[in-house]
Amino acid sequence: MALQWMILAYVVAAEAAIALLLTLPSPKLIKSRIVSLVSLILQPAIGIVPFAGFQLLDIYWKNEHRLMCTAEVCTATERDRYEKTIYKAQRNVILCVAACLLYWCVYRMAKYYKEIEKLEEVEKRYKDQ
Repeated sequence: MALQWMILAYVVAAEAAIALLLTLPSPKLIKSRIVSLVSLILQPAIGIVPFAGFQLLDIYWKNEHRLMCTAEVCTATERDRYEKTIYKAQRNVILCVAACLLYWCVYRMAKYYKEIEKLEEVEKRYKDQ
């Protein structure tokens, strides 16, 4: 299970770096190359969305079937273990949501930049006529 969360964490870090790269000001030629590269990467990277969704369902299922340790019968060790699993689940939910949200942001930024390029081309054609 730890490998899945490590992969998801790396994907979130990569998506955040790409989003930062897309938002940084750069020359038009470099920006268009970056956007075209990101656009090529986006289609295979859509697999992260169902992966994160499956992980969210897994967290939900484990939360519903987790043994509660809130009574006086539990020892301090059991209580600490229970709280630790709750904190890990909350962290993993944030990671899944961040993966989906960052993917959507990168997708929209790339799409908007392509639309701006098309509009600039149309404007240039009208000015030339």
